[in-house]
Amino acid sequence: MRRQASLAILFAVVFIDLLGFGMVIPVLPLYAKTLGAKEAWVGLLSSGYSAMQLVFAPVWGRLSDRVGRRPVLLASIAMTAIAFAMYGFASSFAWLLVGRLFAGIATANIAIAQAYVADVTTPETRAKGMGLIGAAFGLGFVLGPAFGGVLSRSSLAAPSFAAAALAAANLVACWLVLGEPQQRRAAARGARVGGLAPLRNELSRPGVLGLIAVYFLSITAFSAMENTYAFLATERYRIEPRNVFWLFAYIGLIVVVVQGGLIGPLTRLFGEKRLLVAGLLLQGCGLFALPIAGGIGGLLAATAPLAVGSGLASPALSALLSKLARADDQGGTLGLGQSAAAFGRIVGPESGTWTYSNHGPAVPYVGGAMLMAVAAAVASRIRPQVAET
Repeated sequence: MRRQASLAILFAVVFIDLLGFGMVIPVLPLYAKTLGAKEAWVGLLSSGYSAMQLVFAPVWGRLSDRVGRRPVLLASIAMTAIAFAMYGFASSFAWLLVGRLFAGIATANIAIAQAYVADVTTPETRAKGMGLIGAAFGLGFVLGPAFGGVLSRSSLAAPSFAAAALAAANLVACWLVLGEPQQRRAAARGARVGGLAPLRNELSRPGVLGLIAVYFLSITAFSAMENTYAFLATERYRIEPRNVFWLFAYIGLIVVVVQGGLIGPLTRLFGEKRLLVAGLLLQGCGLFALPIAGGIGGLLAATAPLAVGSGLASPALSALLSKLARADDQGGTLGLGQSAAAFGRIVGPESGTWTYSNHGPAVPYVGGAMLMAVAAAVASRIRPQVAET
């Protein structure tokens, strides 16, 4: 019962965090232009944010291994509130960019939530726990843009202030109800303190480096799709720009259903490795079909396996990486996975938009399908096992 309560609290924490994040993202480019930014500079907000996550995801995770999940999570949420407030008070693009970089540091905390899940679940139920975190992530990101769109009618800064208020409320709630996992306290008593040596040791464990590569390849392919999907929908399928949001909501809702309700039973039936490989292959098939789907019905049909595959692969990947990590290195090792994902979110958007513009709409999707196939091949060679503590 205590484990279920901890997961429910963590679900709420991640949901509120991503709700605020989703409220800000759609209006950020427009807000930057009102502050005098040229269109060519706006991309720095995304790439700089991901670069900070690349660097700080393993730092946050490793720090939580040392001093505890709760204090580090609280610190990151407090920093998130400050970052959103910086958005709202920005008087120049430079100030907005500084706030965005600070937000990248603050929100590189998903590894802490994942490590918390690893602490309060058994190896058999870990994928289900990771799925709940993914569902909270997806649900917040689906609902956030809708709320942000309503708030932005009064001011482009309004979503930022609302997101800051949500983060502050999240901080208070987390402070009051979220405790430190007992399992982490036990593991911390034997925690090692040797700089980068523990992370090097983790990377040398069989399968860990392969899973890190799967993170990078799959996120690169998926983020290339995310940043060109609106172009494809409006230019090839003649969908009104104002309706593109509903396509992203469609993807998000499928992911939420898979991760929130199906991942547990499916994991018990097939295991994380099979779900990971199947999820990667489904995403590859969806990517390949998107530019040749024929019409709106075909576009929705091609998008479905992409969303289902994402919903299957993400929690399975996190659960497998957690199982291969030592008990006292959960945060650091899961942070490496999130760092690889952040690197993919740096490479994927630019490579996707560049190939779409210069080589045709189908190229980033065919290329993404190939990356997913390579990732599936790598994943199929990994032998799942629970690391010794």
